[in-house]
Amino acid sequence: MDKALPDFYRNHVEEVLLPFWDRAVDEIRGGIYTCFNNTGDERVSNDKYSWSQGRFLWLWSVVARMIDEGKLDGKRERYLSHLHKSASFLEKYIFLENGNCAFLLAEDGTKKEPVPGEGYDTSIYADCFVALGLAKFATLTKDNKRFQQALDLYDQIRARIKMGTIRTEPYPIPEGYRAHAIPMIMLNLSQELAEGAEKLNHQHKRRLFQQSTSYMHTIMEDFYQADHRVIEMLPGNKDPAKHRLLFRHINPGHTIESMWFVIHTAQKTGNRNYLVKAITAIDHALDVGWDPKYGGLLRFTDAEGGKPAGERTGTPYEQLVVDSWDMKLWWPHAEALYATLLAYEITGDPRMYQRYTKMARYVFSTFPNPDTEIGEWIQIRDRKGDPVDKVAALPVKDPFHILRSMLLIIDLLDGGTVNADKQD
Repeated sequence: MDKALPDFYRNHVEEVLLPFWDRAVDEIRGGIYTCFNNTGDERVSNDKYSWSQGRFLWLWSVVARMIDEGKLDGKRERYLSHLHKSASFLEKYIFLENGNCAFLLAEDGTKKEPVPGEGYDTSIYADCFVALGLAKFATLTKDNKRFQQALDLYDQIRARIKMGTIRTEPYPIPEGYRAHAIPMIMLNLSQELAEGAEKLNHQHKRRLFQQSTSYMHTIMEDFYQADHRVIEMLPGNKDPAKHRLLFRHINPGHTIESMWFVIHTAQKTGNRNYLVKAITAIDHALDVGWDPKYGGLLRFTDAEGGKPAGERTGTPYEQLVVDSWDMKLWWPHAEALYATLLAYEITGDPRMYQRYTKMARYVFSTFPNPDTEIGEWIQIRDRKGDPVDKVAALPVKDPFHILRSMLLIIDLLDGGTVNADKQD
């Protein structure tokens, strides 16, 4: 293990990432601007997607905590000030009369329809990220009232999922299929709420922990396959439809991210079986997802690697998979940095550290913006790794995956369990 890693990641956060996003905060109203072009040198809109606003609360809460712990340099009070203003902005404007969250706000908080005539609450994921951010901030400030608000939103999300009344823009779930993304995001959200409830000694801490365990079980028993794939779309009937693209395709980044969620809960429950299976799935995703020609992780692959294949049913999601399978996106690579280091920390397997170093070489030679005056990463790239102006999910430059990965790595390295005694 390279002893310089902790300093490298602290420097990357403090000198490359945070300066860009510190400039993007709305100092007047609260929230953060994320509608930048891919290179980050132009803000193309002042709109505020609640998806990104909730993630911003989570990130700034972690940064404030890490400054307090001496893991990062910075002015904690400044981050707390932004958090209070931004949480109040969301609480004032984000909620609809039915308790759901609007997907998109104007700069001043006015609700906007992402697609005229389609309504305001077009994605359950937005609600999840709002709950995630509010819960993290409430935990940081020991605000039981705000934590309860996040918990109420979480319970409403669960009820909507159970009733089947959810929308999932920008990726509608094809009819007749279950999406891995739903138990995946709910695992992460329930983990965060369970952790917060434990710290606040909330009466529902046991219930939340049990629910996180249940979501882990759903992923590992329903979506995890015998060949160590984690499938994105599971047919609702008994026929696995193995010949269809929806069943055959893999999202390597999603697998990697989902499996470190699983690892966190498996460690807390002592579930050795799921722990081993999750690390194996990360290993498999890195194998099948790696581009042998240009390096880096492909956005989507077939079960056997390469371009996704199989019969298509004509859904927009399938078109997305086929059209963008060979793109190199920032977020799977950021997730892979943390997941491989975490797997190495758990196993001590030199091969996992080699996985990490191979990924790190590609990531830090490809994504960081060469213009240091702008900073951050050029996030969306083509197969060769060249910048490309496309929309990957939302028309935003979102800080979440990169910063979260770096912050998690700093915490992991600071814990002393990943150390130079483990040989590569």
